[in-house]
Amino acid sequence: MQPSLINITKSKSTGLSRPQIRKSLQTSILIIPSKKELGFSLIELMITIAVAAIIMVIAVPNLSSFTTQMRVDNEISELQRLLLTTRNTAINSGQNATLCPLQADDSCQNTIDWTGRIGIVSIDGLIKEREAIQAGDKLEFNFNSVTYSPSGQLSNNNIGTFSYCPKGFSDFSRGIDLSLAGRAYLSSDINGDGKDQDRNNNNIVCI
Repeated sequence: MQPSLINITKSKSTGLSRPQIRKSLQTSILIIPSKKELGFSLIELMITIAVAAIIMVIAVPNLSSFTTQMRVDNEISELQRLLLTTRNTAINSGQNATLCPLQADDSCQNTIDWTGRIGIVSIDGLIKEREAIQAGDKLEFNFNSVTYSPSGQLSNNNIGTFSYCPKGFSDFSRGIDLSLAGRAYLSSDINGDGKDQDRNNNNIVCI
């Protein structure tokens, strides 16, 4: 510590010398904190990975169920639109219109396999088509076509139920009932068991 400096000055009133003390400037001390290591330790990283793995195990099945339900709903909705478009085409054109599995030349194929390309065929040719469903899923119907007359009714009496069954999730199966009048009715969970039923209260299933 440095000693204070003393200046001797004269007092104007008394003429006597009076000591004046001038304090020295204090030195400021800058404290720099020590550097701290940044990042994760091995234990913290392992805990984070373990927690993420647990979350994935819980979330993935729920996500898979959700995406499957969405896929089934979309496929059934698109099939219903195709049936409606087929019916309207017959009514508006005054000619029969048919929904059927398609051959390579876009004509109707004589098969009950509805998992491939299907489309609306009229006297003017192919009107609209839908691509094959996802591999592993099933789309079943007991007839090889659905034909509407200009009156809007089914001309070939192919009354039945379209059944869509996603692979690995049979409880999410849905269907469409066709009436002789040509109307298409979506299946629903009538009895509250978590599965869809047709208009006769039968569960939607695929063979």
